[in-house]
Amino acid sequence: MTHVNVSIRLFQDHDEPAVVGVWHRSGQAAYAFLPLWRTLTLDCAGTIFREVIRAQCNIWVGTLEQQVVAYLAMKGSYIDRMFVDPSRWRKGWGTRLIIFAKSLSPNGLELHTHQGTRAARRLYEKHGFKAVHFGTSPPPESAPDVEYHWKPDDKALQTDRASQLSQLQRGG
Repeated sequence: MTHVNVSIRLFQDHDEPAVVGVWHRSGQAAYAFLPLWRTLTLDCAGTIFREVIRAQCNIWVGTLEQQVVAYLAMKGSYIDRMFVDPSRWRKGWGTRLIIFAKSLSPNGLELHTHQGTRAARRLYEKHGFKAVHFGTSPPPESAPDVEYHWKPDDKALQTDRASQLSQLQRGG
């Protein structure tokens, strides 16, 4: 049996180019319906990442064999960004990051996503997030969005999150 080196760890400065690349590729693929994403350059994405995301969020990266393939940016219990490289979509990275976020904020999580991102919405709903408000994202996107909340139920409170994280770290 081959061991696959999968981890989620804190962002380090040297991760920036890889994280910006993941964000840009994933955004271009997932948000083709948004004019802003059709024209966003990699350089502009890098500037936004440095000036907005890094400045305001705690960031973790998902790595496969030491290569960044995903990232999670949080402000307290709010998932500000969660992106997976398109080459790794449907390989369990979204689930890994959600379980990790739940371990960081076991009393609840909040997030917004665009109404048009059906795959992301299915993922959140699969993991117990509930849509609580439908609205419009702030400019410059100004697109239909949905606010999700996750609160643990009695069953979730009894779940051993350490065991889940251990399993994810092993690549399970």
